[in-house]
Amino acid sequence: MNKFFGFSFLSISIFIVWVFHLSGILGIFFGDSTWFISTTPLNLILSLVLLLLNSNDSNKIVMIACLAFVIGMFAEILGVNYGLIFGNYKYGNTLGPKMFNVPILIGYNWAMVLIITASIAQKISKKIEIRLLIGMILMLFLDILIEPVAPYLDFWTFKSGIAPIQNYIGWVIVSFPLHFLYYKFGIKKNNRFSIHLYLAQILFFLALLFKFKIL
Repeated sequence: MNKFFGFSFLSISIFIVWVFHLSGILGIFFGDSTWFISTTPLNLILSLVLLLLNSNDSNKIVMIACLAFVIGMFAEILGVNYGLIFGNYKYGNTLGPKMFNVPILIGYNWAMVLIITASIAQKISKKIEIRLLIGMILMLFLDILIEPVAPYLDFWTFKSGIAPIQNYIGWVIVSFPLHFLYYKFGIKKNNRFSIHLYLAQILFFLALLFKFKIL
């Protein structure tokens, strides 16, 4: 990979991800929180683009990202319109344009979260069974952090006010085949950027849990 001013593209990408997430935290805490929340789509798109650009097996990564987009969107459309899989919920306006009442960015998010969690699981174990379990746990843990703050950010709201157990079961049901396909594609490890992006997201939503006095 080419270097820019002595820094690798990977290092620059990691720096950008942390700058965006940390500035988002500071902005929401001390600045114009409405404006910073409105930049969520830009942050998500940039993170996914950098993730893809820093991935090995680019053709396979793009294919699995497309599959994750389609499967994730299909599951979300069933959820929002029919109450299936995740429960009864609806999306707000923060995440941008929608298709069948589901923001298109949610499909991008499924792709991004799959790639980073599956990639981290690759680093931890060589056994596909362990990778599947770890990948699903990492994905589920991130969702557990996001769910309480989602209504404050106008991401989505559940009819019951809080995410039901069905939602988390639904995440496992959808994430299992996605992780299985990822490993069956035989994608080479893409660990370093994935780990930084995952940790940045964890820190971001943990900070918001404190911001909204949920923790």
